[in-house]
Amino acid sequence: MIWEVFRQDKAGDYHRHVGNVHAPDREMAKLFAQIQHGRRMQTHSIWVAPQDEISEVDDEETSFGGTTDKAYRWAMTYNRVDASGIKEVVESEKEQAAAAKKREAASEEADS
Repeated sequence: MIWEVFRQDKAGDYHRHVGNVHAPDREMAKLFAQIQHGRRMQTHSIWVAPQDEISEVDDEETSFGGTTDKAYRWAMTYNRVDASGIKEVVESEKEQAAAAKKREAASEEADS
């Protein structure tokens, strides 16, 4: 019988599928999974499940998440920086500083 193996690195992490083992029963499957998939890396937990008990639904069978494009929800779409916008901000700040100096100079002349 084939048993699918899922491993958890640390407590709180998700279990990931790491492979399978061939064993006659659950106890042997757990032992084989520990030997084959738990000894090489840090492991907190291992799950074994009979292969015929695992089923899959893929995107060819159904539509996941609807059809609306919601890419705006992913932060990676906001990582683009337009360099021309930065230049405009710097130039605007310089213009504002120059205008503030002119106002100060005019204010000092009016006071004298």
